Amino acid sequence: MPDPTPAPTLSPAEVERIALLARLDLTEDEKSRYAGQLSAILEYAATLMTVNVDDIPPTATVLDARNVMRAEDIPAPGLSREEALANAPRTDGASFEVQATFDNGD
Repeated sequence: MPDPTPAPTLSPAEVERIALLARLDLTEDEKSRYAGQLSAILEYAATLMTVNVDDIPPTATVLDARNVMRAEDIPAPGLSREEALANAPRTDGASFEVQATFDNGD
């Protein structure tokens, strides 16, 4: 395994830049606190980078893949067009009619 490279401690300017990107308005106390917390996260990430994963295959999920359909989930005939449109407030005989959502200005 390679030697862990210590993660750099974030400067107040870097924390301010991250806060700006995240659209956060931080107090000076929060900037100081977050600099320590974010630096600890980066240090832990640097430690994780040293783990040897050469013999571990890529994994999409740790869960067993299985079919989630139940036995009673069997396709069955649906409603006819006439039955589907029977209680609609407005139809053109073949489909539902609805009020326009957007006005194109005409």
